[in-house]
Amino acid sequence: MKSKEYINYLKKLKRKKVFILSMQILILLLFIILWEVLSNKKIINPFLFSSPSKILTTIKQLYFNYHLITHILTTLEEIIIAFVLGMVLSFIMAILLYEFKTFNKIVDPYLTMLNSLPKVALGPLIIIIVGANTKSIIVMALLINLIVGIMSIYNGFNNVDSDLIMLFKTFKASRFDTLRKLIIPASVKSIISSLKLNISMTLIGLLPPVGENILSNKYCSKY
Repeated sequence: MKSKEYINYLKKLKRKKVFILSMQILILLLFIILWEVLSNKKIINPFLFSSPSKILTTIKQLYFNYHLITHILTTLEEIIIAFVLGMVLSFIMAILLYEFKTFNKIVDPYLTMLNSLPKVALGPLIIIIVGANTKSIIVMALLINLIVGIMSIYNGFNNVDSDLIMLFKTFKASRFDTLRKLIIPASVKSIISSLKLNISMTLIGLLPPVGENILSNKYCSKY
């Protein structure tokens, strides 16, 4: 039997969630209305910033005349493949870096170097090596999301309470058990944060002219 105070607390939480969602929707609507008005009044340059109504008209034209759904499905396929590959490889590499300190010291400067490279500028080189196809887009997205995912998950592993690790060692837990029952569960928040970062980095990898050109080539070859 739930107490009256607990029921009131749940109602308060629900009202707060509804308020937050309402404010988010209101801000979005106000932004769209303001954008439309400023564009129509030419307070902002309509050529540079367009307007919501023009965007909707363009989407309608693309849908009926330029096979918009085909392009969207192609992009979604690439996003899913790059995102899943990035997360799996990031998780595996983070575990290797955490468990094998010598390996970590060996590859650390190379990870730093790869992270500092202007990966978008490598687009033409990726096309030459991999070819002008879907693989090029996936490789581009992986180059952008992989290092960020590795470092995010690895830092989460490193931030686990050292006292808890010592407690596991005291009870003679194996390295595998410590990793499986302590390190990974305690790093769930970092892993979720890495998921959020990876999806945004994956989208960035699909946006450069590399992705756009390959999408066009794939579409033309199909039709």
